[in-house]
Amino acid sequence: MTTPLASLAERSLAHVWHPCTQMKRHEAQPPIAIARAQGPWLHAEDGQRYLDGISSWWVNLFGHSHPHIKAALADQLDKLDHVMLAGFTHAPVVELSERLGALTGLGHAFYGSDGSSATEIALKMSAHYWRNCGGPNKSRFIGLAGGYHGETVGALAVTDIPLFREAYAPLVRLAATVPSPDARQAQPGETAADVARRAADALEHWLQEHHADTAALIVEPLVQCAAGMAMHDAEYLRLARALCSRYEVHLVVDEIAVGFGRTGTMFAHQQAGIQPDFICLSKGITGGTLPLSAVLTTDAVYAAFYDDSVARGFLHSHSYTGNPLACRAAVATLELFEQLDTLTANAALAQRIDAACAPLTHHPRVRHARRLGMVWAWDVDTTLPDFARRYHQHALAQGLLLRPISNGTGHTLYAMPPYVLDDEAVQCLAQGAFHALQATLAEEPA
Repeated sequence: MTTPLASLAERSLAHVWHPCTQMKRHEAQPPIAIARAQGPWLHAEDGQRYLDGISSWWVNLFGHSHPHIKAALADQLDKLDHVMLAGFTHAPVVELSERLGALTGLGHAFYGSDGSSATEIALKMSAHYWRNCGGPNKSRFIGLAGGYHGETVGALAVTDIPLFREAYAPLVRLAATVPSPDARQAQPGETAADVARRAADALEHWLQEHHADTAALIVEPLVQCAAGMAMHDAEYLRLARALCSRYEVHLVVDEIAVGFGRTGTMFAHQQAGIQPDFICLSKGITGGTLPLSAVLTTDAVYAAFYDDSVARGFLHSHSYTGNPLACRAAVATLELFEQLDTLTANAALAQRIDAACAPLTHHPRVRHARRLGMVWAWDVDTTLPDFARRYHQHALAQGLLLRPISNGTGHTLYAMPPYVLDDEAVQCLAQGAFHALQATLAEEPA
């Protein structure tokens, strides 16, 4: 047993296995013990505070401890904490489902606990749909190069991140991968739309040959986050939608990271003027308070499961499916979008952040500076193989939480802050990010 005198960080290292982390690295840099959080700020046990520049892995939309969400949770806790959703229902899950249906044009929300669960639900639902409709061979999936959809075994099948695929390859039935419409691939004279059309041509060639055994294409609309915030033109979504309809393949949009206003519209795919067959939602859905995910689909998909036979029903469940507390937090989060006119306010906030980040954007070692809505990214030209780790530490020294993405295509610094930054927080983000970059590049060998 750890002695009571041990620090919280020491106790954590003795008993907690932290996610996506090589624990040995914490020998040199222990985890930071956070005591409380308010607005965009995380307050550590030692009194230091950190601006949450990545919304705590992209989940926190309206700042930590938002009074409206807290009040809704307290009220719900006095009424109903949980009940199984099999055979029962409750007000928060009904209201949330109605609201999500109105926002997406899709219906009958199915709930899980996290983003990976949402991916699993959508893939299983798609393949089972085709089986119910007399197409049992339509069980393959397509994803984009560099795509990320979660780390459970089914989600890994459509995730094209080598680190994950190689570690668990024997467990995974890999999906096919088609070229990404990443606008950074533009050749001289090409636009982002040209790259999108080129990638769509490759998708069409693949579907021509394999559509008969393909259930669905899954896409992160407009931003492939784990691929280094790879952004693409909405033209790709329009063309993909048309191709999927022509070849009778479902289109699944993974809005887990980019939904709920992150790209400037409520959902990213709406910028293409399309309707998907499935939408996966999580992360910001509860404003960063409780784990929840949802998958919505079309009435046609729902109808294919509506039958007397249990075997034709959708065979999937989670113990905490549609948890009342999580659903109530999600309803409160959606209420904030209406009360605060968030999408309009975000457009103005993004302009202020753009102006403050101009020194970073125009830094001589930055390539492909880009923004979409409330997502910023800068590719950094550096010889440091461990740039991400070094930068993260220098950012913390500036009182700023940022975690660059490093992969086979380079090093990407990005910011996805909460929607509540005041002028002080904007300056902390912009100046801290710039100074951390200067300090990190200074560590390059001469």
